[in-house]
Amino acid sequence: MNIVPNSHSGTRRRLAAAVVSLSAVGAVGVGAVVSGTAPVLADAVHVQAPQMPSFADVVEQVSPAVVSVKVKSTVQPVADDGSDDQDGFENLPDNRQQGGFKHGDGKPRPVAQGSGFFISEDGYLVTNNHVVSEGSSFTIVTSDGKELDAKLVGTDPRTDLAVLKVDGGGKFTYVDFADDSKIRIGDWVVAVGNPFGLGGTVTSGIVSARGRDIGAGPYDDFIQIDAPVNHGNSGGPTFNLNGQVIGINTAIFSPSGGSVGIGFDIPASTAKQVVEDLMKEGSIKRGWLGVQIQPVTAEIAESLGLKSDKGTLVSNAQDAGPGNKAGIAAGDVITQVDGKDVASPKELARTIGAYAPGKSVDLTVFRDGKSRTIKVDLGTLPSSDKRASGDDGKQVAPAKADALADLGLTITKSDDGKGLVVTDVDPNSDAADRGIQPGDVITAVSSAKVNTTDDVSKAMADAAKAGRKAVLMQITRDDSSRFVALPVGKA
Repeated sequence: MNIVPNSHSGTRRRLAAAVVSLSAVGAVGVGAVVSGTAPVLADAVHVQAPQMPSFADVVEQVSPAVVSVKVKSTVQPVADDGSDDQDGFENLPDNRQQGGFKHGDGKPRPVAQGSGFFISEDGYLVTNNHVVSEGSSFTIVTSDGKELDAKLVGTDPRTDLAVLKVDGGGKFTYVDFADDSKIRIGDWVVAVGNPFGLGGTVTSGIVSARGRDIGAGPYDDFIQIDAPVNHGNSGGPTFNLNGQVIGINTAIFSPSGGSVGIGFDIPASTAKQVVEDLMKEGSIKRGWLGVQIQPVTAEIAESLGLKSDKGTLVSNAQDAGPGNKAGIAAGDVITQVDGKDVASPKELARTIGAYAPGKSVDLTVFRDGKSRTIKVDLGTLPSSDKRASGDDGKQVAPAKADALADLGLTITKSDDGKGLVVTDVDPNSDAADRGIQPGDVITAVSSAKVNTTDDVSKAMADAAKAGRKAVLMQITRDDSSRFVALPVGKA
């Protein structure tokens, strides 16, 4: 049998060679020149990209210190009524929901889950108070899957912190707290925890803000991060790139219930002190001044003759409180504690709370146009706030009410003769804009007690003569006192 060569094979070889040449030119660009010998090839393009950070080394070192916290509770289950929190702030996790104390089908699920981390080789670990607050027994699940029983050492609801202790189980890998004063907005962070029961989950992000006040309590000073954290991350640590804990996951801002990239951490500096006290004493005892306080606004500062709006205005000094006994009075502005500036009520609360009960402190107080120093022996902050109701069911009779028309107020004498009761407020007035309501009691104007409209008018006229643009009114409502600044030009 004769084999006839394909008559087109030579043509195919020439075409293939041409394709190879064209491909080479296309690959190396027009700078490649085929001259009949070897092609001259241009250099391939290389981009020197910045090295992206890898968190693998950090995660490898810290993960064994992070645990899942399982909490069994005797709390009875409640059927879900279908309502959701609408304020956008949610605890992580609300253990009554995450653990099954509250669920759509109303069936009991007695185990809640959160996160935690070891802070000592002998088994002390930190988590959130809201993770363990309704628990009767606690189980720790380590990164390698071991389950260990733990006991509750102590809790601090005001900072949402708790300490557990695992006895036995050998030596534990643990982590340290960072110096969070050195943290900058934009620093990389890594969060490790147990979101939705998925233990050992790692997310990353940056510090997106500091000093956040989300209305959770008197010691709000949260670090905001954008590393995704969800239900179950509560009590888990956020690390810097050195493997140190900068904060503890405690809350998220979430209209949807899931992470939207805004999480809040308890700062390491706060946690470290609280945790040390819980380990030693099992509870927290804080210094107590016994005063009601409010911010100093620009108008309030002007009405008092202060050069700035820094400091904290005392709206009421409780009769049995240490502040009242030492001579602190309503209308005082506290500007320093032991020579350290306190610019806001939150800062004053944190500063006083950091002292031990019985400690003597020097308060710098602005009163009657000048500063003075008052020494106060701090008391012990009560474990719960007790408020007495001032409602005796009596109705204010407006028959003899007088009008302060320029202020937009109608007032009458109080039944006990102490102060003036607001019976009506013009909705378009400065008084309404500043939150004054019918039923409020005006007890003082510019630190002077008032019992008649003439008292109010005189106090405002005196303020105007002194060159003040606003006058300070002390208002009592529901057994609580505050100050409101009103323009004197309209008196």
